[in-house]
Amino acid sequence: MLAAVAALVGVGAPGQAMPGGAQDAISRATKALARSDGIAAEAELQRALQAGAAKPDVAAAMGEALIDQGAMDKAREWLGPGQFAPAEAGHGWRMLGQLERLSGNLGAAGKAFDHALQASPKDPLLWVGIGRMRYAGDEQLLAIDAADRALAVGPDDPRALEFKAELLRDAEGYAAAIPLYEKALEVKGDELGLLSGYAGALGEAGRTVEMLVATRRMLAIAPHSPRAFFLQSVLAARAGQVDLARSLLNRTKGKLNDVPAGMLLQGLLDLEAGSANVAADELSVLADRQPANQRVQLLLARALYASGDYNQLFARYGALVQRSDASPYLLTVLARAYEDQGNRAAAAPLLDRAASAGAPGMQPIFEPAGPAGFGAAFAADPAALGNAVPYVRSLLGIGNGAGARQAANRFLNARPDSDDALALMGDVELLTGATGAALGHYDRATKVRFPDLLLLRMNEAFAAGGQPGAAQPITARYLAAFPASRLAARLAANYAALAGDWQGATALLASLRQRGGNRDVRLLADLSFAQLRSGDAAVAATTAQRAYQLQPSSPIAAQAWGMALAETGGDSAGARQLLLQARRSAGDNPLIQAALAKLH
Repeated sequence: MLAAVAALVGVGAPGQAMPGGAQDAISRATKALARSDGIAAEAELQRALQAGAAKPDVAAAMGEALIDQGAMDKAREWLGPGQFAPAEAGHGWRMLGQLERLSGNLGAAGKAFDHALQASPKDPLLWVGIGRMRYAGDEQLLAIDAADRALAVGPDDPRALEFKAELLRDAEGYAAAIPLYEKALEVKGDELGLLSGYAGALGEAGRTVEMLVATRRMLAIAPHSPRAFFLQSVLAARAGQVDLARSLLNRTKGKLNDVPAGMLLQGLLDLEAGSANVAADELSVLADRQPANQRVQLLLARALYASGDYNQLFARYGALVQRSDASPYLLTVLARAYEDQGNRAAAAPLLDRAASAGAPGMQPIFEPAGPAGFGAAFAADPAALGNAVPYVRSLLGIGNGAGARQAANRFLNARPDSDDALALMGDVELLTGATGAALGHYDRATKVRFPDLLLLRMNEAFAAGGQPGAAQPITARYLAAFPASRLAARLAANYAALAGDWQGATALLASLRQRGGNRDVRLLADLSFAQLRSGDAAVAATTAQRAYQLQPSSPIAAQAWGMALAETGGDSAGARQLLLQARRSAGDNPLIQAALAKLH
């Protein structure tokens, strides 16, 4: 009789057997969580409680179910007390760590993950959680270590494979990430997040047909998936189908309106469709968020000019075009705006600079506020990325290299495993002449992310250090990993030309022309020269003529067309006139001399 009473009192108590109905409900909840169905999991866990399960038995799973639904406050009620059944301790602490990470409480997340490590150190999902926490905390090199640990203990775990794929695509290219996505999809082929990452990687790797198939799989699972429609919109935009791209993007129902990629695509499509005012409003928000994103800045300049908002155009970019590294496109846009206002005196020098622009030297990104606008914030929290980067840029902008080095070093000491801190330190070293140290920091930063602008800075560092050829193999590997990079293709074409591989240079430059470069005067002039050196003077003349028609005042275009005509022998007078124009504008050089001698 006493044993029976004890059994009744202890039903569902931690460490004791639960009734069969409660256990069955928890099993069904576990399956629901495996398919990311938090609503079904919550319902099953409520049934488990009604069948006699105790709160500690279901707290971890209930917390996960509520996190899946985005109900963070409710999830905290279950996870916050840290009261989990012994068998569920690892799961519970891991979910509390995830809750804290998603809430931005990285310190609390780390403490929860420490508890989870004591309970289940070989849980791959725990190491994924730790890795994502480290990444969010600007400890990206440590995040890579966590991803490797996750795969070591769970080589077939979909979440571990997904996390490693995300890290690889940033550092080694999308093609490197695709096999990991495919392996994860073998386990969870109907998981929307995995399919989304896989489709995006396929698209960036140029495998567009497979990308389309993957997005259709996403829509079969979730017919209203905004990510699937966004990816299809990108695909249509790249094919030049603007109306279709806008229609597909509209089907996201505004769910990507605050996501940078969505904002950029929306602005670009509106601009292409002739809605310049709308595009300018959209792109201005993104440009304020990403002052270092040159593509966004140039698109906004184009939108402001097209919409006739010259006041904002001058206010945003008037100081920027005074810098020696101002892009020819931006110079031309502002010059046209001045011309439209009848201010030829202001337009002329900008057009002259655009016509004769060569490759500028490295310059710090423009920070209009100056050091005074960022110094107090940096002093208060030198470990914050948003404080350190603009402060260092502003110091470099006024020529205070010593102050910039001190600030960058302080940031790096606070964040030694941050790729942002490593790249920033490298930038300071490059601009202050310490090229060897810059390359060391850049190399470590590429283990996390390898944007093409970092490739450009590495090329600059090798050249400044007297080793220009050392960057060629790095550039070739980069282009193989990131074939969509226009900058890498441009650099590779330069190296091919320097090596006398004119056919290789022609192929690279022609591809860039087809990918939106048909209005780039310098690109067309360089392509003409490569075609000329490849023995095709007639085609070179046609290409150079296109460059000259775009910008008749350009000495580069004039020289290219004059050289090609001199080689064909068809229009000697025209060739001489063009070559003399180039000489008057930009001075003499051996190529002009050789072409004139040929005519003579």
